[in-house]
Amino acid sequence: MHGWGVTLHIQQVSDQVLRVEEGSLYPALHRMEQAGWIAAEWGMSENNRRARYYKLTIAGRKQLAAEEKSWKQLTEAVTRVLTFASDHA
Repeated sequence: MHGWGVTLHIQQVSDQVLRVEEGSLYPALHRMEQAGWIAAEWGMSENNRRARYYKLTIAGRKQLAAEEKSWKQLTEAVTRVLTFASDHA
C-alpha cells in the first residue's frame, strides 16, 4: 500500500476516528523501514503517479504481534482500573 493509501485505510477502518497527518506518517514509515519492519519499492499509483509502496516484512509481522500483545495488556489493565473505580465510587 502506498503512503496515502495507508492514511485512508486507517481513517476508514477506524470509522474516521483516527487520522494520521503526512508530517507524522512519512517519518514513521521511514523509521519502520530503517528498523527492517517494512520494505518499500517504487510503483505507479491508481492515478498513474509514482508512489512508494510499503509492505510488512517478517520482522515487521513479529513486531506487530509484540505491539498487539503489549496493547492488549495495557487496555486490559486500564479496563480493570476503570471497572474497579466505577464499582467503588
